[in-house]
Amino acid sequence: MPLVTFVLADGTRREIIAVAGETLLRIAWDNHLDMEGACGGVMACSTCHVIVDPAQIDRLAAPGEEEYKMLDLAWGLTLTSRLGCQIVLTEALDGLVVSLPAETHNLLDG
Repeated sequence: MPLVTFVLADGTRREIIAVAGETLLRIAWDNHLDMEGACGGVMACSTCHVIVDPAQIDRLAAPGEEEYKMLDLAWGLTLTSRLGCQIVLTEALDGLVVSLPAETHNLLDG
């Protein structure tokens, strides 16, 4: 089972051994991490925004056009920003490190 490290907004690191095939959003929810995922993981918001470690971004496939559109709505966007609902953890991603932004904006709540 692959290991993923979430760096929380306060800098705390949470290493989680997870089942391959789950999204980072689901893994965060299952481990009670502060990742909102307001749309339930259907790529209709940006509240599952994560920042992939720059040294590891090439391990992921490039985001599709719809993910890019949602990322445009994310607070604190970086060059390695992705949506946690779109990253499926695999054995090949063992050791992945992602950071949770200090803030998210829920455009669905309003």
